[in-house]
Amino acid sequence: MSAPLVVADAAPEFLTVDEAAALLRVNRKTLYESIRLNQVPGVLRVGKALRIRRAALLEFSPGKGRDSALGSRS
Repeated sequence: MSAPLVVADAAPEFLTVDEAAALLRVNRKTLYESIRLNQVPGVLRVGKALRIRRAALLEFSPGKGRDSALGSRS
């Protein structure tokens, strides 16, 4: 099952991990790893679920280098 496409203007204020991964165009496992490493802003835990602020993601610039799961692999 594929993640739903998220259009920035139509997305809710808080996104699921699948929606955020689709918005960033990364694998959800990569996004989970970046969240674990505290590299993603706007992450909230609601019970066992994670929600990510859409505005924080749109302003987010993934880091570069080996220590960043979302960074470029040059």
